[in-house]
Amino acid sequence: MARKLLALVEFMGHARLPALYRQLGFEVTTEFQARKAVSRVRNLKPDVIVADFYFQADFRDRLSNLESLLAAAQPLADTRILVLYEPGSEAALTQVRARLRIDAALPVPVNEAALSAVLD
Repeated sequence: MARKLLALVEFMGHARLPALYRQLGFEVTTEFQARKAVSRVRNLKPDVIVADFYFQADFRDRLSNLESLLAAAQPLADTRILVLYEPGSEAALTQVRARLRIDAALPVPVNEAALSAVLD
């Protein structure tokens, strides 16, 4: 049975990555909005979540686009969470990681060999 991967693709530069996930043997579900990805996490219970992270200073009640998604995934102990981030957002990512589980994080542009190593 194929492992299930939920990809939250909010940066179009990452739209090419689902093909790599399939090559690695994953059944891929792609969402383009974090709100919809939260619903998918609850129903799909994926083996892996790969999500784009971004920080915006004008978010009023959170630091990033991912807090809701990460909170929904916390009870799924067997789900690995990988975040792709812009190096300039690393400080905000560190703050989020202090509160919510993120199993791995890779800077963009994503090195496909490093991504493959994390997912294997």
